[in-house]
Amino acid sequence: MEIYRGRRLWVEKRGCILPDGREKEAVVVHPGDAVVILPRDGENFLLIRQWRAPIGTYIYEAPAGTMEVGEDPMQTAKRELIEETGMAAGSVKALGYIYTTPGFTDERLWLFEATGLVPSSEHAPDDDEIIEPVRFTASQIRKMIRTGEIVDAKTICIFYRWMDESAHD
Repeated sequence: MEIYRGRRLWVEKRGCILPDGREKEAVVVHPGDAVVILPRDGENFLLIRQWRAPIGTYIYEAPAGTMEVGEDPMQTAKRELIEETGMAAGSVKALGYIYTTPGFTDERLWLFEATGLVPSSEHAPDDDEIIEPVRFTASQIRKMIRTGEIVDAKTICIFYRWMDESAHD
């Protein structure tokens, strides 16, 4: 049963059967899939400092955004990188995906590393986004995660996924 439907998400209550055979009701939030991009320019990474209304403050995070109808994750990553940073990527590499909070949502975030960054004339953030691109080294990001200056889960996940991937290249 649909509880709510908005422009970006919908919420439903549905029955489910647990692995042990019991039946339960679950409320599931469906925001749609999204992407997260870790833009790397040589030794520097391009994060954004973005105002987030639900928490009433700015946070540092990797550029990210919701997939539009008909878009595949790679297309979304390229579009969102330009929209949020003003940079286009010469190369975009998939790093898999994560589930954000599988206790109540089916949202999947597709992870990408973007390299070969060049300025784009198509820069157009959404009208409700207050964003400032900021460059950091890997060492600075590790310290910011450790000290709690970076608290955004998707940013922490993609950075550590990148560290794991780059250790094997």
